[in-house]
Amino acid sequence: MTAADTSSALRTTPLFALHQKLGARMVPFAGYSMPVQYPQGLMAEHLHTRQAAGLFDVSHMGQLLLRGPDAAAALESLMPVDVIGLGLHKQRYGLLLNDEGGILDDLMFVNRGADLFLIVNGACKEADIAHIQGRIGSRCELVPLPDRALLALQGPQAATALQRLIPGIGALVFMTGNHCDWQGHALYITRSGYTGEDGFEISLPGDAAQAFAEALLAQPEVAPVGLGARNSLRLEAGLCLYGNDIDTTTTPVEAALNWAMQKVRRPGGERAGGFPGAAIVFEQLQEPQRLKRKRVGLIALERIPVREPAVLENMDGQHIGHITSGLLSPTLNQPVALAYVAPDYAAPETQIFAMVRGKPVPMKVTATPFVPTNYYRS
Repeated sequence: MTAADTSSALRTTPLFALHQKLGARMVPFAGYSMPVQYPQGLMAEHLHTRQAAGLFDVSHMGQLLLRGPDAAAALESLMPVDVIGLGLHKQRYGLLLNDEGGILDDLMFVNRGADLFLIVNGACKEADIAHIQGRIGSRCELVPLPDRALLALQGPQAATALQRLIPGIGALVFMTGNHCDWQGHALYITRSGYTGEDGFEISLPGDAAQAFAEALLAQPEVAPVGLGARNSLRLEAGLCLYGNDIDTTTTPVEAALNWAMQKVRRPGGERAGGFPGAAIVFEQLQEPQRLKRKRVGLIALERIPVREPAVLENMDGQHIGHITSGLLSPTLNQPVALAYVAPDYAAPETQIFAMVRGKPVPMKVTATPFVPTNYYRS
C-alpha cells in the first residue's frame, strides 16, 4: 500500500462510476481518483469491516505476471525472500530492495504454476516494472495486466458472503489462492488482505468488476469501504504503509521485517544472499547493535491523537525518532502509531514523548499488532 499522490492528472479504476453512484468522497491517491469514504463515514466503515465484511476497490495496484522456467530464480535474485521454495498456489510477502538494502516496494506474489502472479503498490508500479525488466528481463517474460481489476473483501463474514457467489471458496486458507469462474469470467482469488481480518483479494477482468462488486454489495454482510478505513484497519494490524513506514531509505531490518526473510535466504542458509543490498542487510541481521533506528509500535497514554510526522523525544527532551503513521484507533478508542526510534528506546514498555502542537504526549512502546489478527489458517 502507498501514500497519497496529489497529482492532478488522475486515472480512474473500473469501479469509478459505482463509487460515484454510492456517494463516495473521491480523493487523489497513487495517481488515481479513489474513494476515501462513503456516506456512512470512516468510523462506521472500519467497525463494519471488523464485525462483518467490507468491500474495497484496490484496482489502482499493479498486477504483473512473470513467466518462464527461470522466473522463480530470477525474482528471488531481487528479494531476500524464498521464491523458489514456494508451493503451488501459495502466496508470500516480498520486498524489492535497492543496492543499499533500501525498500523499493513491498509486494505480494503467488506461485500459480504456469507463472508468478505479483501485486505491487499503485504508486510504485511503473518503477517496479522498469526495475524488474531491467534486472531480470532477459531471464523471464514480464507481463503487466492493466486491464485487470482488484477487489478486497475483508472481515469475519467475508467467506460467508463470497461463497454465495463462488461456491467452495471457503476451502482456501490464509495466503493461498486459486483460479475461479464467475459467470464466465476468469478470476484469481487469494485468501489474504491488508486489514488483519480474514478476507480475500479478487483479481478479475476490469469489464466484469462493477457487476461483481454489485453482486457482493447485494449480500447482507457486505458494505463499501474507502481508503480512510483501509488505512486505520492496516495500522491497527501493525502493517506498513509504503511511503510512510517503509521506503528506499529504510532496510528490512530497520523496519522490523526480519520475519519476511526466510531462513534459506539468510546468512548460513542454502540460498543465502545474491539479492541487492545483501551485504548491508546481513550485517544488520548479524550485528543488530549497530542499527541506528528501529520501527516500533506506540500507544499514547493520553487520548490525544498523534499523527505523522510528529517528533519523538526522551524524558530529557532529546530527539530520538519520529512517527510515520498514527491515528485514534476506532477499535481501541486509543491513539496508536508506528514510529522509528533509536534502538535504546525500542524495548516494549519504554516510555517516550510525542510532540503534538508543542505539547509532550506520553507514549509507550508496545508489540504489534495493536488489534489481534483474525486470519483463517485451517
